[in-house]
Amino acid sequence: MKGERILVVEDEEDIASLISRYLITKGFDVTIAQDGDKALELCYELLPKLVVLDLMLPSMDGWEVCRRLKKDPLTRDIPIIILTARRDERDVIEGFELGADDYVKKPFSLVELHARIRSVLRRVTPQSNGIINHGRFKLNADANELQYDHVTIDLTPIETRIMKVLLKNAPKITSREELLVKVWGTLLGESRAIDAHICRLRTKFKEAGIDPNLIRTIRYRGYKIADSCVSDEKH
Repeated sequence: MKGERILVVEDEEDIASLISRYLITKGFDVTIAQDGDKALELCYELLPKLVVLDLMLPSMDGWEVCRRLKKDPLTRDIPIIILTARRDERDVIEGFELGADDYVKKPFSLVELHARIRSVLRRVTPQSNGIINHGRFKLNADANELQYDHVTIDLTPIETRIMKVLLKNAPKITSREELLVKVWGTLLGESRAIDAHICRLRTKFKEAGIDPNLIRTIRYRGYKIADSCVSDEKH
């Protein structure tokens, strides 16, 4: 019986083959695409459980592949792990802004990649999370929806998990380390990943007419939900 299907999008044949062979030994059903066009074709054909996506691809780069997959309701919930040899932090941030779930820098160990894949799959596996209320916030973790007063925002699964941790901890501060463990399931990640997702959440707040500063950054310590989301409802 075949395991969960992983689509590996990598134009370097040796690297793609190495990843594929290793993941097969871990019980995954692996398909390889060597360019962006083929990656999109296979995503729609196979609807894989997860995509491992190199950024530097022929015909269509990884950013554009990610952008198209995350804009389409049919594929937007497929988690994406970016592979990148680039060292510019802006490249990683752009990937998160487009909806990527995690990233691994080249060169990487297969053990680390496997750990990241398992971590992402665990956090996107449907589970009953219920309703979380805090002040004027109401999080429907099952539907990936956040309501503030009468305004509703659609969240990605990872944004839902971040808000779940922040709301459950409110009004206390949540450290980046705690977010890494509770959201990513590992300390292997980097704080830049958290910062990028918080930035996306604030952007969604602003676009919906909600004060983005309701998610406060506490320098050197982490993040917290602003006390005003509770006290303001009394006025």
